[in-house]
Amino acid sequence: MNEPTLEAIEDYDTLSGEKRKIVWAVVIAGLIIGAIYAGAKTYYGAVDGEIHTTEKIGLMPVK
Repeated sequence: MNEPTLEAIEDYDTLSGEKRKIVWAVVIAGLIIGAIYAGAKTYYGAVDGEIHTTEKIGLMPVK
């Protein structure tokens, strides 16, 4: 296998320039998406609209 290892990556210890901006953009985007999800879950709460059925599922014919 010819996969790179963390020791072989030259900028593993220090990110700079464009890579640093990309990493921060991904982290901030994840935090924003998580905050939107948490806000929506808090606002809408639990699901109360459950549909109850009385029919039983029988055997399905197999061809």
